[in-house]
Amino acid sequence: MTALISGQPFNFAQHMLTLNAGRPDKAAFLDDVGALTYGQLDERVRRLAGGLRALGLKREERVLLLMQDGNDWPVSFLGAMHAGLVPVAVNTLLTADDYAYMLEHSRAQAVLVSGALLPTLTAALVKSDHEVQKVIVSRPAAPLHPAEVEFEAFLAAHAPAQKAATTSGDDPGFWLYSSGSTGRPKGTVHSHANPYWTAELYGKGVLALTEDDVCFSAAKLFFAYGLGNGLTFPMTVGATTVLMGERPTPDATFKRWLGATDTQAGVKPTVFYGAPTGFAGMLAHPNLPARDAVALRLVSSAGEALPADLGERFQRHFGVDIVDGIGSTEMLHIFLSNRPDAVRYGTTGWPVPGYTVELRGESGGPVPDGEPGDLYIQGPSAAMMYWGNRDKTRETFQGGWTKSGDKYVKNADGTYTYSGRSDDMLKVSGIYVSPFEVEATLVQHPAVLEAAVIGVIDADGLTKTKAFVVLKPGAETDEAALKAFVKDKLAPYKYPRQIEFVEDLPKTATGKIQRFKLRDQEKQADAKAQG
Repeated sequence: MTALISGQPFNFAQHMLTLNAGRPDKAAFLDDVGALTYGQLDERVRRLAGGLRALGLKREERVLLLMQDGNDWPVSFLGAMHAGLVPVAVNTLLTADDYAYMLEHSRAQAVLVSGALLPTLTAALVKSDHEVQKVIVSRPAAPLHPAEVEFEAFLAAHAPAQKAATTSGDDPGFWLYSSGSTGRPKGTVHSHANPYWTAELYGKGVLALTEDDVCFSAAKLFFAYGLGNGLTFPMTVGATTVLMGERPTPDATFKRWLGATDTQAGVKPTVFYGAPTGFAGMLAHPNLPARDAVALRLVSSAGEALPADLGERFQRHFGVDIVDGIGSTEMLHIFLSNRPDAVRYGTTGWPVPGYTVELRGESGGPVPDGEPGDLYIQGPSAAMMYWGNRDKTRETFQGGWTKSGDKYVKNADGTYTYSGRSDDMLKVSGIYVSPFEVEATLVQHPAVLEAAVIGVIDADGLTKTKAFVVLKPGAETDEAALKAFVKDKLAPYKYPRQIEFVEDLPKTATGKIQRFKLRDQEKQADAKAQG
């Protein structure tokens, strides 16, 4: 592993360009419009850096990055870092109110935005008290206003920067906002060194990516998971990435798997990164490709723990295991994972070499193997802080340790099994029940597509489990059948006392089930019933 010494000069964008200087004609990215070679990427990154500097933006000032996945995204992200600025990559599925908050919170001095998202950004700028110096628009869909400039025109107007900003590995490199599953999203500040470490420890150390790989991620680049999948990892080894601007529906995903877009011209991904919700939808889809129609050699999952049944069904169909792991915005990428050559379905695997994990009880001390505890992580990719949120920073980043907010159980073979979020765990009859364990059992039923389990209070003030179930299209079952199914597979006290069939489940943009919304829904229903 290449040494990276804390405090020494290191600019992540320059590092990425230098690694690929010897392959100028190779495709770095393939989006829905065309190919971007490593040589073109190098020039465009440096042109953008020169242009941002020409605007008078100063070191460590923030630049909001509100763009759909496409070739201009990595140019924007790396161009800002090359200039010593701090790109703030944000979710493209949010509202104008969300972006107004993020503009004010980050104090962004410029915005890089996709044309399709410009109307929402404009509404956010009207709502916000914060002013930006320039709005740079990628692939505009309508004529621009005087304060806006087209991305290509902006690049053409500025000479490439000849030298990257002299930053260190410990300097702020970029922000990612947390998913906002509880309260306002938190601006998570990462250093220039952090993506380097995720690539070394996970992209190369666990996944063993090579320059011959073609990577495709359902998770978008603005997610911590997607950033590693689609930019950091493939660029570190000189691989090619397929980018997709549209939602990762099964049909859209299959089209890329088959190399069937105009720009792919038959180039098929060898590595796919997804999430459990997506895998469930794909396996239930009538157009699921045949094994010999795809070129997949490696499949990764994160976002939520992968039910064993999903992984096993995927492996039976495609002959490829799903490598499940857990990461977080705070740790930037995966720190606990199965391995391509060692998959234990139903677990999240082992600590990634370079990271240390601990399970702690309510008193803060270690818990015995086999008992659930709060997961803490120590590793070199931990975020620096939450911007402007000292209390949350102290609560999450404790010395060298990061508190994940997840509960896990350590198994006899050294693997770890997910038990739910710390605020999702249920105590039924004095015994902890993992919502995920019940959900993972329910989805084994042939009629069930998805399930979410929460605790509800009964007439005696005791916590009981309630399941919200989404059935597969055309499938039928009833409450009694599902209860019996769970009782047959789990300890009797774990079966859901109530089951409600619903059309869909509330989720974050990353596909995580928002159980807190289901809890709020139940509280409102109870309050209404009581008059």
